[in-house]
Amino acid sequence: MTAVTGQTNRPQLDQVTSVLNLFEDDACATIEALLAELQFVCGQLALCEAGMSVGFTRGWVPRFDTEGESYV
Repeated sequence: MTAVTGQTNRPQLDQVTSVLNLFEDDACATIEALLAELQFVCGQLALCEAGMSVGFTRGWVPRFDTEGESYV
C-alpha cells in the first residue's frame, strides 16, 4: 500500500466513525438516517432535472439515473 492510498482511506474512516458516534454507535439508526438523506437528495435532483433547461447549463443537465452504477 502506498502512502497516498493510506491518506485517502483515513478521512473516510473518520467520517464513518463520526456518523456512528452521532447515533451512539447504532448502525441501524445510522443507515436509516443516511438512506433518508439519500432519498431527499435524489428528490432534489429530480426537481432540478425537471426544472433546468439545457440552454441554462450549456448542454449539461442533471441526471437521476446513475447509468448502471449502484452506490447502495
